[in-house]
Parts: sequence; C-alpha cells; structure tokens
Amino acid sequence: FICIYPAYLNNKKTIAEGRRIPMSKAVENPTATEIQDVCSAVGLNVFLEKNKMYSREWNRDVQYRGRVRVQLKQEDGSLCLVQFPS
Repeated sequence: FICIYPAYLNNKKTIAEGRRIPMSKAVENPTATEIQDVCSAVGLNVFLEKNKMYSREWNRDVQYRGRVRVQLKQEDGSLCLVQFPS
C-alpha cells in the first residue's frame, strides 16, 4: 500500500509544503474522500483513514484531515492494475 495525502495533490501548496506533483496536474484543495472516490472508480483497492494528518499540514481543520492508502501491488509483487505501475 502507498499513502496519498491531499497535500500531495493540492495546487495551493508549494513543494516545501508537501505538493508532490506538477502544478499543471494538481487540483484545488482535494479532500481524502475525493481521492478515495477517484481511486475506487478506476478499480484500485483503497482504504480511507479519516483521522490521519500530513505532518507538514499546519491547518488542523477537518477538511485537511485524512489519508488514502492505495494497494498497487499484490502480495506476490504483481501489479493490481497494469496501467498504474507506481
């Protein structure tokens, strides 16, 4: 499983604040629930942890809480979905 925090995808964040993707692909203030919905829609096995917080997130509001755990590989090391290798 990998962990995805909303800050990783937030175009309002800088790289120093935790954004991990280019601004052109980031979205405005994503929530963990939205990330879970998108991952589930493409067929990934996901688990939402609502009370987890990203360590660099200074805002402790409920909308910024949560992380999504996504399974990319099976226990034998094979990919769950070929189109998502990492």
